[in-house]
Amino acid sequence: MWDFEHPPLQDPLAQRYQIDRMLPSECADRLASGHADIRHADIGLVPIAALACNPTLRILPGCTIAAKKRVRSLLLVHRAGQPVTALRSVAADTASRTTLAYARILFHHWGNPSVPFLPASADLDAMLDAADAAILIGDPALLALEEQANRFERTCEPLVYLDLAQEWVSISGLPFVSAVWAAAPGSPLDEGVANDFIQSRVHGLQNIDALVAEWSKKLPIPEETIRAYLTTNIHYVLDEECLEGMRVFFRTAASLGILPEYTLPIGRLEP
Repeated sequence: MWDFEHPPLQDPLAQRYQIDRMLPSECADRLASGHADIRHADIGLVPIAALACNPTLRILPGCTIAAKKRVRSLLLVHRAGQPVTALRSVAADTASRTTLAYARILFHHWGNPSVPFLPASADLDAMLDAADAAILIGDPALLALEEQANRFERTCEPLVYLDLAQEWVSISGLPFVSAVWAAAPGSPLDEGVANDFIQSRVHGLQNIDALVAEWSKKLPIPEETIRAYLTTNIHYVLDEECLEGMRVFFRTAASLGILPEYTLPIGRLEP
């Protein structure tokens, strides 16, 4: 979102786009219902699972939120003495339907496909009081990794922190794709819209130092960790490898009854 939030392009883009911030899952719901409020086009950053539930959404080419190895911000945390095959319940942060779909696939792979997911707020201690394991997404996951040593010193309880993206990459050999920019059906799109988002991505990657300084003031996480997260953990280009990762995800999720069947367009995605 660099260009949408910083000069010199912030003001020109504000003439064409009205920004409304919410969780990605909410973006998908609003796009599907036609309630998005964007002047030039109805566009949202949506979890890819939303595409299977709302197949009329159109993917903007070029940009994604993905990981090609460890991502750090998507965790399954469980007690060291209880393997994933024996987990009886999972407290799940419901902020991302896509992460939960990937987790369901992984539990099938681990031989524990029926373990119940219990909706819960993103509080690791409370989640582990209520269930055998916890799924943490986003900032709570990053903070949980930073607090590992402190938590063990406080509780003397050894925990295993599984990186869900890394687990997916290990079984599929393909990227973990979390979200894409999508447009509501009937919204006017042209190549300039896709280019606005691609250009913003490029400029954001050119200003990593500024982003690190900005986010280090918002989160109690070392600057070097934030830098690694933005430059190493997250992959931003919707390349062919990511598209293939999405295809395998959708085929697998449909075959296991986790998501409706959905066919990703083959070849170059057109605006």
